[in-house]
Amino acid sequence: MLPYIEIPIVSEINEIVITKEHIIDEIEKVFEEKGEKIDYKIGTMIELPRACIIADEIAKEVDFISFGTNDLTQTTFGYSRDDAGKEFLEYYVQNKVLSHDPFAVLDEKGVGSLMKMAVEKARKIKGNEIEISICGEHGGEPRSIKFCHDIGIDAVSCSPFRVAIARLAAAQAALE
Repeated sequence: MLPYIEIPIVSEINEIVITKEHIIDEIEKVFEEKGEKIDYKIGTMIELPRACIIADEIAKEVDFISFGTNDLTQTTFGYSRDDAGKEFLEYYVQNKVLSHDPFAVLDEKGVGSLMKMAVEKARKIKGNEIEISICGEHGGEPRSIKFCHDIGIDAVSCSPFRVAIARLAAAQAALE
């Protein structure tokens, strides 16, 4: 398996371009020092709405994209996970302000729309050559996994205790 190097929290393409140059320079120094080379991939974690909007630019510079759905939810809603806490979000769900806790089940209208747009933009540039995944608790929630499958996401990652659920949900989504 190849090493993956991920650049987090980007909102501007030049953050990736400049950081990627530094990463490649350091990797080349290590290769020269060790006298051998290995293949690797450089990608980014999309956690900000602006990164979704410029996903076509981002795709030109990276081998993979991983959506950090917890942080993307936080930055899209403007809710701090820590401050929203159980009481605030429970009240919203109980009083039908929200249909569910967006940190538990992926919000398809807002966060999901941003993700869908980003996947479409990235695929338009690199097709299936770019790997697209999500990480976070949404990666172990069946409705969220189905949604991710439907918009063309390749893989999900989740907490170890959710792996069995995630595998079943991914298989069901693929069979549909």
